[in-house]
Order: sequence, then C-alpha cells, then structure tokens
Amino acid sequence: MALKELNSQDFDNAILSGVVVVDFWAPWCGPCKMMEPAVKELADKLDNVDFYKLNVDQNQDVSMKYKVMSIPTILIFKDGELKDTSIGVLSKDMLESKIKTII
Repeated sequence: MALKELNSQDFDNAILSGVVVVDFWAPWCGPCKMMEPAVKELADKLDNVDFYKLNVDQNQDVSMKYKVMSIPTILIFKDGELKDTSIGVLSKDMLESKIKTII
C-alpha cells in the first residue's frame, strides 16, 4: 500500500479502523525528509497497515488536537485509538517494530 496524503477533513475517517500510521511533517523539515524513505518502504512492505502523511502547516487543527509540537512526529492508531507516539527520526527497523507491536 502506498503512502497517501491526509488532511483535516479526512483525518477522523482515515484512522477509524485497522492499524494506521500518520507521519506529521512539513516540506521545510530536514529530519522529516530523512524519515520519509523509511516510511515509504514500510508502506510498501506492510499491506495490512495504512500509511499517511499529514502536512502540519496545512492542517494545524489536527496537529493541535494531538499536541504535535515538533516534527517529524509519527502517530500510530488502531481502530481510531492512539496507541503510540514517536517524535524525531526513527530507524526503519524501530518504526517497524513499534507497528508490529500494535498489530
């Protein structure tokens, strides 16, 4: 499954069912660019998980709701419930391990 863009209007619906990974990022964020290849790779690898990117500059309401103060921040949801928050750059293996714990 590919990495998809998410916005405020689609957010609540997107996280409603299954395991969902949301990468909070911005185009100007260097660490976000470092994180992107790992997120894309896992999106392609893990078919049973939905992966989304949410631009914090364009969707500040969602960022505030989940208290995202620095980016990259990755939130992992299961059936609409927040299960894990990771702030900063993670290795692909570390992120995959966090996701598999929730699955």
